[in-house]
Amino acid sequence: MARKYLIETFGCQMNVHDSERMAGLLEQAGYEATAEAADADVVVINTCSVRERAEDKLYTRLGELRVLAAEQGRHPIVAVAGCVAQQEGATILKRSPGVADVIVGTQAIRRLPMMVEQAAADRRPVINLDPFDDVTFPLGVTRRNDPVKAYVTIIEGCNEFCSFCVVPYTRGNERMRPKADILAEVREAAAEGRREVQLLGQIVNHYAAPDDRACDFSGLLEAVHAVDGIERIRFASPHPRHVSARFLETMARLPKVCRHLHLPVQSGSTRVLDAMRRRYTRDSYLELIGQIRESLPDVALSTDMIVGFPGETAAEFDETLTLTAAVRFHSMFSFKYSPRPNTLADKRLADDVHEDEKTRRIVALQALQREIQSGLNGQLVGQTVDVLVDAVSRRREVELSGRTSTNIVVNLPGPAGWMGRTLPVRVERAGPHSVWGTVCKSR
Repeated sequence: MARKYLIETFGCQMNVHDSERMAGLLEQAGYEATAEAADADVVVINTCSVRERAEDKLYTRLGELRVLAAEQGRHPIVAVAGCVAQQEGATILKRSPGVADVIVGTQAIRRLPMMVEQAAADRRPVINLDPFDDVTFPLGVTRRNDPVKAYVTIIEGCNEFCSFCVVPYTRGNERMRPKADILAEVREAAAEGRREVQLLGQIVNHYAAPDDRACDFSGLLEAVHAVDGIERIRFASPHPRHVSARFLETMARLPKVCRHLHLPVQSGSTRVLDAMRRRYTRDSYLELIGQIRESLPDVALSTDMIVGFPGETAAEFDETLTLTAAVRFHSMFSFKYSPRPNTLADKRLADDVHEDEKTRRIVALQALQREIQSGLNGQLVGQTVDVLVDAVSRRREVELSGRTSTNIVVNLPGPAGWMGRTLPVRVERAGPHSVWGTVCKSR
């Protein structure tokens, strides 16, 4: 019987795609997927360290696996991958002794099958945190889980060094993948029936092809747009200071590029933005939003926001609220600040905003954002929107869900055969996080 593996993923889209790559590598090595840890010969926990809670999840899960192994009388090979693995290294073995067998860093995941075999043979932990992976070479076999969408990495690492962010320390310096490799992966995804491609990188709009000096991110969008079979192109995430007039013109000109722009702002206060090393101001961000709305009047904007950053005053938090009200984001990922190891903020700034005050601020911000989203989604009621059906909905009263070009989640009844189709849907009701509708027989 084939050996079985289970991969559990915490974190961002990059982590999800890394899990797809690890799944492909393990299957190439002869493993089969399973959905149950009790059946697995190898359990991989792919971690995120952007937020403290993700680290807590790791150690909680390792404790659960220790209990499961004791109950079963068998010990699967447990591998910890991702950003926490890169950040913590051997510390994981000390905090959860006797559980983890493999610690594989973010830049060494192509070596996972070899490390698993070595741990099984030597009966001792194997650690590899070295930067072996070079994105100028193929990233390895990918087992894609999504039948409609394909994630494609275009950049690894980051050179920005925002003071709150751990990414440069866990994923390394910025490395660009060759344009030819990216396009080959996109064509392969299209040939397999994927209708949407999502280009991934810490700062996608900083892309510059190492194999084509004339190709920037706009040029890459044009090249991906020309691939037959791809209906929609998304990307995450651009940095505000790298948004150019050429990028906006390209986005407006290419119909396959979705009318959604995730543009992390992080704070509405210029002083806090300076402390975060974001290298733009409140006014320049709002000026950029005006330019975007002029170039792309139908675009939906989303963002990231941090509350309770070191030194943030009540008045500075109010600036975050007023910026949010002014821009009217279609969605927002908001977080309470937590110190991340090795970052400049952790080394130089005191985490001096009380936890209760952080909670008060995030509750206020999320309440405002929920009100904005309810209003924006409510404007869709009575309209007909094009929806790419990409999932079975988690809600019982509907069967399917999909997204508009503007990234609005639309729930609708329909058969499983509609998966992967783009359908006209008349919106009948709306909530703050999604809308509901039915397929139109004719527009």
